[in-house]
Amino acid sequence: MQVRDIPNLITFARLLLVPPILFYLLNGRYGPALALFVVAGLSDALDGFLAKHFGWSSRLGGLLDPIADKLLLVSCYLALTWQGLLPVWLTAVVIGRDLIILVGATVYHVLVERLEAAPSVISKLNTLSQLLLVVAVLFHYGAYALPAGWLEILFFSVLATTLLSGADYVWTWSWRAWNKKHGSGRFP
Repeated sequence: MQVRDIPNLITFARLLLVPPILFYLLNGRYGPALALFVVAGLSDALDGFLAKHFGWSSRLGGLLDPIADKLLLVSCYLALTWQGLLPVWLTAVVIGRDLIILVGATVYHVLVERLEAAPSVISKLNTLSQLLLVVAVLFHYGAYALPAGWLEILFFSVLATTLLSGADYVWTWSWRAWNKKHGSGRFP
């Protein structure tokens, strides 16, 4: 093991936090789930900082980090929906977007060229809004009730950013595939 492996170890530790977070969520213990979720979020920020600041990024980290993030978010969304704390329609849209992106990325990679994806600004905003919603729901039920209407506002901000980022991915990568096949090289 080398010092440059620290970001990957932090990411792996974040993966290990998913089962206890789910255990707490499914047992209605939202305070401890919130604490571990915050630790997971801080670990994501830390491994990203170390990888970028010190040049400790790796292909493994580039694959493992988004998998850890998605596993944590999707697991939390499913558990919170199971508990009746998130609407089914919202979780369906969030997971549906991820599945569309996964299928599209696989098709692009297989039929067009090796995929070197980078998240767009709207995608980063979507991830942030999804994370904030989980934190808000856990805070609301595990620590202190939020003012009326706040969770609903977050529901619809997650819906809006999820739909926009999904449309952005479909448009951007469809256009790139079209240009690769037809050679125009122009992007609208």
